[in-house]
Amino acid sequence: MWKVNEIFHSLQGEGYHTGTASVFIRLSGCNLHCAFCDTQHESGTMMSLPEIVEQVNRYPTAPLIILTGGEPSLWIDENFIKGLKEMTGKTIAIETNGTHSLPHGIDWVTLSPKGGIGDSGDAPLVLKRCDELKVVYLGQDLSQYDSIEATHRYLQPCWTEDEKTRRHNLIATVDAVMNNPQWRLSLQTHRILGIK
Repeated sequence: MWKVNEIFHSLQGEGYHTGTASVFIRLSGCNLHCAFCDTQHESGTMMSLPEIVEQVNRYPTAPLIILTGGEPSLWIDENFIKGLKEMTGKTIAIETNGTHSLPHGIDWVTLSPKGGIGDSGDAPLVLKRCDELKVVYLGQDLSQYDSIEATHRYLQPCWTEDEKTRRHNLIATVDAVMNNPQWRLSLQTHRILGIK
């Protein structure tokens, strides 16, 4: 059984797969408590794999499943990934903070580390390789991410409800990308479009 916060069909709004029709499986709970977290993910319903698959298969045209949270790596294992693939036929992506190892079989890994990755706190970064590194930019030193092997690197402005702060964050992120061309800008286009 897996604790599922929600399953929904939408467009991926961020990073490499922006604009791709996807089925999101949001798993409940997280091992971090980021001040800028924009997701209400604590509540959930315990669901079996067949129940999850039944909901996912309501959207047969979506080619991509995105496991998100919270922190989805707290829940998943190889049997879950294998079963999900076999019963849906879809590509499986995950968005993770990188503090837990991942099971085999995931097709696309988006690593979004939170805080300084050199911290020796309660949840140090264990994932060192990903398809996509997506960093919420708060003015931090970008050299701390140099040791992560990533095919694609994205900086994303930190979203806030305060319009002035949001604009400041956007300008700072654009400036950081202009001065660090190994990074690309990622915007939360689902917010711009007003979709989930």
